[in-house]
Amino acid sequence: MLRRQDVGHRVVVRRIVGVSQNRPLFTDALGELVALTETDLTIATAKGTVRVPLTEVHRAKRVPPARRPPAAEVAALELAANEGWPAPVQARLGSWILRAAGNWTGRANSALAVGDPDRTLDAAIDAVEQWYAARGQQPLINAPMPLAAPVNAALDARGWTARPLTLVQTARVPNLLNTLPERTDLPTVELADAPTDDWYALVAEHKGTLPEPAKRVLTGVPVAVFAHVRDAEGDLLAVARGAVTGPDRWLGVALLQTAPAARRRGLGAHVMRALAGWALQHGSARAYLQVEERNTPAVELYRKLGFRTHHTYLTREAPR
Repeated sequence: MLRRQDVGHRVVVRRIVGVSQNRPLFTDALGELVALTETDLTIATAKGTVRVPLTEVHRAKRVPPARRPPAAEVAALELAANEGWPAPVQARLGSWILRAAGNWTGRANSALAVGDPDRTLDAAIDAVEQWYAARGQQPLINAPMPLAAPVNAALDARGWTARPLTLVQTARVPNLLNTLPERTDLPTVELADAPTDDWYALVAEHKGTLPEPAKRVLTGVPVAVFAHVRDAEGDLLAVARGAVTGPDRWLGVALLQTAPAARRRGLGAHVMRALAGWALQHGSARAYLQVEERNTPAVELYRKLGFRTHHTYLTREAPR
C-alpha cells in the first residue's frame, strides 16, 4: 500500500470497480499521487484527476518516474515565476520564499517551498505558520512536485489540505510565433506598458476585486506588457499580461481572458501570438503559464496553442 512519503511520486493503482460471475473487475490508474488521506487517495493521470476510496484499492505501488525535467530546471522556473508574480511583501526562510499580497491569489500569498529552508521540515512549517499568523492570513505553502514531495508528506502528517492541482505548462516562443496564425481579420493587439482601467475591470470579472496589493503584483515586473484587443467601438474584447523574468528570460503569460460575448473567435491565439512576438524581441525563447488542472476549457485551449505540462504544484493549506 502507498504511504504519505509517496505523495508527489508516480504510482499505479489497481482498483476494484465491480464484480462479474463472482469475480472482481479491476481497472488501473497511472499518474502522480497528489493526496493521500485516511479514506482515499487522489492521482493526477493523463486524463485528469482521479479520487479512489481506499476501500476500492486492490494494489498500489510507486513506479519509476516518467521522463521529467531536472530538479534544477523546475526550481529555476519556479523562481522565474515568482519574479513574474511578485508579492509586495516577501521574506526568506533559508531558500524558501514567504510571500504576502493581501490574500489576492494563492501564488502571491504562499510560501514557495523550493530549496533548503535551513532547518528541519517541521521547524520550517512552524515558521511558515507563525509568519502568516502574524499577518492575519491563512498559512499556505506552494509545493512543486515531485521536487517538494518530502514537504507534501510532512504537511499530510500535520493535516494540511490541498487546493486543486495546478499545471505549470511551457512552450517554445519561436514555435508559438511560427505555428499560431496571423489573423488580419481580427482587431490589432495593442501592447501597452501599463494596464488601463477597463483592462483591470475585465480581469476583475475573473479574479474578483483587485486590492492595491494586486495592482502591485501586476505592475511590479520591470519587463512586462499588457495586451488589449478592442472592437471598432473601443470596447475591450480580450486582455493578457506578459512578463519576462529570470536568468533564462522566461515569458510568463497570465490573465489571458476574453470578454464573454467575444469568445470562440480565436482571440486567445491572436493575443498569444502577439505576446510571443514581443517576448522574442526581449530575448525570451521559452514561455510558461499556470492553470488549474480542473479548468478543462483552459487546459484544452493551451494544448491547442502548443503548451505542454512541465511540472505541477499543490497549494497546501493549514488546518483552520
